[in-house]
Amino acid sequence: MKKKQHSRGWLRWAAVVVLLVISLCLIFNQQIKEHMVATYRPTITKQTIKRDRQKKATYNFSDVKDLNFQTVARARAKKQPINIIGEITVPDINMTIPIANGVNNTTLALAAGTMRPDMRMGQGNYALAGHNMANGSKILFSPLYYHAKVGQMIYITDLNRVYEYRIYQRQFIDATDVQVVNDTPQKIITLITCDATGARRLMIRGNFVKSELFKQAPQRVQKNFSTKYTTGRAS
Repeated sequence: MKKKQHSRGWLRWAAVVVLLVISLCLIFNQQIKEHMVATYRPTITKQTIKRDRQKKATYNFSDVKDLNFQTVARARAKKQPINIIGEITVPDINMTIPIANGVNNTTLALAAGTMRPDMRMGQGNYALAGHNMANGSKILFSPLYYHAKVGQMIYITDLNRVYEYRIYQRQFIDATDVQVVNDTPQKIITLITCDATGARRLMIRGNFVKSELFKQAPQRVQKNFSTKYTTGRAS
């Protein structure tokens, strides 16, 4: 009889602990999710970029959903590959994140994604998509929404060269306005993220300025790319 009572007592305590953990996860869902994204530090080298660039990617941007806890957890668990092919930094807004091949829920959970398969850095329209986490977030493309301005510099790299762009346009567009990612004769960069409501998109565009060898890029830019990786540096 005592064994049965002890067993029931243990089960009750176990149930209480489980409920407490679930409750805490629900309460701190946003903070946990942002922490998992912000602490993502992939190993990025010339060799890994060359390898991941050759891997198959998907471009189903219309299927991408709002970023939730489960998607981030699956991405961090490496159940699906994220093919990192470079990095992007905007020093004036303290944003530095990886660039991954393609767009899907897993890729955009931890990186900016390329929106066409035929893109090359420094050529045509280099279009990237990234999540805006809202509420003043500093991760992924959120800093673009809150702080990006005309005149600021955008830098992207494949670790061989650094490509510099200067922002010339900040515009809200309809979610259906997909032609903005089409290739162009001009060398530009197009960054797409959601607005505060998720109903429309914010488009940031920059004109190509120049490219240079990685070691010839500004020291501040090299430091952003070379230090341990964070998705949303503190101001």
